[in-house]
Order: sequence, then structure tokens, then C-alpha cells
Amino acid sequence: MKKNFLNIFLAGSLLAAALTSCTKNLDRFPLNDITAETVYSTPLGYKQAFAKVYGAYALTGNSGPDGTPDIQGINEGFSDFLRLYFKAQELSTDEAVTSWGDAGLPDFHNMNWGASNPFLQGLYYRCFYQITVANDFIRQSADDQVSARGITGADAEAIKVYRAEARFLRAFQYWVLMDLFGNPAFVTETDVIGETVPKRIERAALFNYIESELKAIEPLLAAPRTNEYGRADKAAAWALLARMYLNAQVYTGTARYNDAITYSKMVIDGGYSLISDYRNLLTADNQLNTSEFILTINYDGTSTQSYGGTTYLVRATIGDNMNPREFGMPDGGWFGLRTTKSIVALFPDAADKRGNFQQNNLEINEISKSSDGYIFKKYRNVTRTGALAPHQDPGGKFSDVDFPLFRLAEMYLVYAEAVARGGSGGSRATAVQYINLLRTRAYGNASGNITDAQLTPGFILDERARELHWEAHRRTDLIRFNRFTEGTYLWPWKGGVKEGRGVESFHNLYPIPSSELTANPNLRQNTGY
Repeated sequence: MKKNFLNIFLAGSLLAAALTSCTKNLDRFPLNDITAETVYSTPLGYKQAFAKVYGAYALTGNSGPDGTPDIQGINEGFSDFLRLYFKAQELSTDEAVTSWGDAGLPDFHNMNWGASNPFLQGLYYRCFYQITVANDFIRQSADDQVSARGITGADAEAIKVYRAEARFLRAFQYWVLMDLFGNPAFVTETDVIGETVPKRIERAALFNYIESELKAIEPLLAAPRTNEYGRADKAAAWALLARMYLNAQVYTGTARYNDAITYSKMVIDGGYSLISDYRNLLTADNQLNTSEFILTINYDGTSTQSYGGTTYLVRATIGDNMNPREFGMPDGGWFGLRTTKSIVALFPDAADKRGNFQQNNLEINEISKSSDGYIFKKYRNVTRTGALAPHQDPGGKFSDVDFPLFRLAEMYLVYAEAVARGGSGGSRATAVQYINLLRTRAYGNASGNITDAQLTPGFILDERARELHWEAHRRTDLIRFNRFTEGTYLWPWKGGVKEGRGVESFHNLYPIPSSELTANPNLRQNTGY
């Protein structure tokens, strides 16, 4: 199923050249012979354009790893969503450091980023590129547009479902912007491209918009686990709501733990179960993990070739004294990503399979030295039997590993934390049960299980690091626990100092890119920048 949908991604990528960007900073390379009327003239055209809304998560442009990029002003290999998002969510925390010195990259761990950081600018524009693609599809798939093109019956009904999924993907990107940038620009399908300047939206108002969108589309989405692999269903909407509600106090000033319990439980009761071996979560054949995965970004070594995504997450972790063949990358590693001793310390028991490290120097004396810092051997471009990826490109450069945007384990942790924080509608006994399902899998038996007395918010923060490390959660988690900028929790090289230091609290939000402020007078910079 993954491969069939990826083939549609490829067809859809060419159709995206008909789209126009929402700001001057998102210049495109249009093909003069492709217009919206030709793209959307048939049911097949709709599905191909719809596939681009998904494909924009995995692709960087219309012709492979280099050539016609979606966004300008950044190296195309750096410009895909996941690679940029990982940097913002992980390199700024105790979970990841990189040895690379590209301009703007050391700013993350040093926590001294500014409004001209090229990676933050790239992420902001990547989010809006994907919102623009979604907006165009949503606009073109309105009932009156579909009817005017003579599309009726089952085809028209299918397009209604596509439209609901495009609204979900737009809502997800707005959640990313709300979480990272707080108060971004805001455009929907009703804004005429080129005629209106995007307005600014406050963080709390954006929260309300995303919440209302997810609840509005819920009846239109497929039931949990009934949609095509890699496409959103009701459970994806519930999972995003659960994640938002867990962080609602940060976003709006009002806690919503009761709602976090309600929606995480809806996902949990949607027919999901954990796969048996944690080490098989992020392998080249992880499209088999449909019992645990709720929504994925799909990657294919032949169909989604880029130097971002899970290609980055596999190859950047291959470093000193590591065999690239073990990770399914015969073309070699990039000697980049490691973790800090603060995270290693969360795995005191070697029986916990989640602590699967390449043990280099534990101390990071020099961030630029790739042998300083342990490496998580989490992303592997081989099958669970150790065979090379089934869709490996001939040069052995690109990954076949899908990335889970949502999986069941996170929902167990959301439920447990919301209960531990005093939310109603759940039970501590059930929360302990969910945590112990994770720990039984991690240990292979009940030896690591916890008791009710151990179920505290602080324990769950540590358990989230053990379970979800390098899956782009850590910055959001540390902010929720008041441990991101504060001097009360330090890790190696936090704030650019080997021993770690606290930084100003305004770093809990990233800055609106200076180029965007210049282009859009409706925006204003976040406090402190």
C-alpha cells in the first residue's frame, strides 16, 4: 500500500507546479502549460493533486534530491519538512547534538538562534508551502467546483474525503507553527493568493482554529485503521487533539488535561496495539507496523529521493566505528548526530532495549568531534531480518524507513501524564497499565514495570525520552515541564557552555523570520528577538 500511494505522489508532484505561493519568499517554477483547470478536470487529476498535499511532507521538489525545489533560499537537501523539524525539536535539547558547523546549525544547541537563522526560516516557509498546497486543493475541491467540472457520484464522494484529509494536513502544519513560532501568519482557502496580505494570528486563537477544524472534519474522515496506509483517519485527528490538549496550558494558559485523557483514550480504543519488538519500529519494512502507527510520512528509496527525511536520520547517525551496511546505507554515513550523557543516564538498566547505543566517548568535550557522544541506533534502513531495504536505490543513498507522526505509544504516555497531572475521566490504574505495556515490551518481561507510587509527571517525562527519543517531541516536552530554558535543568552544552546554562525564557518560542517580517507588515516579532 505504501508503494502504490508513493507512485501517486510522483504524479502529483508535477501537478504542483501549477500552484502559486502565498508570499514572495516562496517562489515557484511554474510550468506554463499546466493550469488549475487542467489539473482538476478529472477525478484522476484530483487524486494526483491530493497526493501532492501528502507528498510535500516527504519530497523537497519536483525532480528528486536536486533540481526544482519547493522553496528558495535554502539548500534543497536541507529543505524537507522532517529534517528541518527534527533540528528545531531535537538539536535544541539534551537529546541531540550535531558535529556539523553549517551556518545557523550550531545555534540550536547553543540556544542563540536569531530571526535570520536559515534553518528556522526554511522550516517556517516549508510549513507555509505545505499550507499553500493544502489551501489550493481545499479551494479546488469545494462542492461547487467539483460539480462545475461534471464530477459526480462515487468520484465526488471520494473527493470530499480527500478534502477533509487536506484540512487535517493543513491543521497539522498550523499546529507545528503554533508550537514553534507561536503567532505566525494565517491564510486559508478563502484568502485570494496575490491579493491579500496574510494576517497575523495569536497563539491562543490559532489553537481554537485548529481545534475547531479537527472537530469539523472528524465525521468526514475514515474510521481508525480503515484508510490507505500513510493517509489520515479519525484516529489521526484524535491524536493531534490529544497532543494539543496535553500542551494547552503552554499554548493558551488554560490546562485541558481532561480533554487529553478523552482523546488519547479514543485513539487507544480504536483497535491499535503495540508491535512486539521496539527495535522494529524504524526499519525499512516498518509499513508493516500498522497496529501501532496512526499516521506516517512515507519514504521510499526509489520514489522519494531526498537528503532529508529518514535518509538524514539514518545516515547522519552513522559515525565512528559503525558499519554503514548494518544500517542499510552502503554509500556511507555522515558522522553527525549523537546524544548527551543526560539522556544516556535515563537508561540505567541495560535490559531496556530502547537504549540501543553506539558507545563512543560519553563526554562531549567537543561538539564538532563525531566520536564524542553516544549514538542511538534507532533508524536502520534494513528490514527486521537485516536484509537491505526492498526499495533501495542502486547507489545505496536513500531511505525506505517511514516516519511515524503519531503512534500508539505516545497516546499511552499522553493519557498517563494527563492522569498524573490531575485530569479527570481516566484512572491511575489504567495509566499504570499503559506505561507497563511500554516497559514490558522494552524489557521483554515485567521486570521493568512500575507501581502506582512511581506514576508521577517527572517519571513520565523521562519515560517519554526513553520511548520517543529522536522522534521530534523533546523540545515541546521540556517546555511543558519548564525545563527547556530554565537553569534548573542543564545538559552538556546547553546554551553553548560545556556544563550547560539557563537561557532567557523568550527562547521558548522561535522568532518569526526577519525576511517574513519585511515582506508582511501585518506580522510582529516575538518578544525578545
